[in-house]
Amino acid sequence: MQKERQLKEKEKSKKQILLRLSPTLWNELAAWAEDDYRSINGQIEYLLSECVRKRKNE
Repeated sequence: MQKERQLKEKEKSKKQILLRLSPTLWNELAAWAEDDYRSINGQIEYLLSECVRKRKNE
C-alpha cells in the first residue's frame, strides 16, 4: 500500500525537459493536439507514453 502511494506521488511530480523541434514538426503536433483537444505538451506526453507502453508489450 505504501509503495503504491509513493509511486503515485512520483507520477505527480513531473520532470521538465528542453525539447527542440523543427517548425514543421511543431505545426504538425499542434494541429494533432488541437484535433485531440490536448495541449501540445499533453500531446507529446501522450505520444511518448503510448510508445513506451507499446514497447513494453513487444
